[in-house]
Amino acid sequence: YEIPTSLRSASVPLSPPMERRQWSLTDFDVGKFIGEGKFGKVYLGREKQSGYVVALKVIYKTKLEKYRFHGHLRREIEIQHGLDHPNVLRLFAWFHDADRVVLVLEYAARGELYKLLRSVGHFSERTAATYVASLAGALAYCHKKQVIHRDIKPENLLLDIEGRLKIADFGWAVRSNAKRHTLCGTIDYLAPEMVEKKAHDYAVDNWTLGILCYEFLYGSPPFEAAEQQDTLMRIVKVDLLFPKTRDISADAKDLICKLLVKDSSKRISLDDILKHAWIVKNAEPSGSCIEQKASA
Repeated sequence: YEIPTSLRSASVPLSPPMERRQWSLTDFDVGKFIGEGKFGKVYLGREKQSGYVVALKVIYKTKLEKYRFHGHLRREIEIQHGLDHPNVLRLFAWFHDADRVVLVLEYAARGELYKLLRSVGHFSERTAATYVASLAGALAYCHKKQVIHRDIKPENLLLDIEGRLKIADFGWAVRSNAKRHTLCGTIDYLAPEMVEKKAHDYAVDNWTLGILCYEFLYGSPPFEAAEQQDTLMRIVKVDLLFPKTRDISADAKDLICKLLVKDSSKRISLDDILKHAWIVKNAEPSGSCIEQKASA
């Protein structure tokens, strides 16, 4: 599909018909396959009545049963459907039939941030700061809604047609005011309190933002090691090194150091990230950033 002009702006709301009645796949023209997850596949779709282009995430019930994931998916849907922020992928609607659950999602035309980062190697400070600022704003919004994401990583971030970042996967998210104890997320991005099986709260998302900031600038997460056990040990010790391979500004390093703090209560707040000198100097205020190749 060509992307209709009406969809080129991230601020265009889905037309009122999307809020109506029960949906089924017959309401959509189903286009090309654009991605795959553990439980199903994602296709480009066009809602027949309005012509809006969306992403259709088709999840197979047999797989949900096999992994006992029904409750997990229900929580993910409830959380994501309740969020409306320019840097959070919208979940417009969902429906199911005998075999499948279908999520009707905002279409992010530029795809996974992970693939872009792998193709370019690392981002310029301008691009990295823009993405970090977008994430800080989106996470602050989520936290105000009592939502902890718990699995922010490049694979769970998408880019729209204008290069705006979108948090896309709320599979490990939880709505909570209390401390949590579940170990979840991805090894390289785990906060020390999760590794040590201690209670955790919103501050795990702030830690992950520090990991991502480092990865955006250097091309790999800071505590990566050949063995998982070594990675976990480096996380707990906060064994943070800045390679000489890249000339990164002192401001960028300062922000990373203020995020990757073992004591979760002492990590820089999301609001203060947005006021940090590195963000103020480098982030694109529009949040729109298109980087084709790595900077030198």
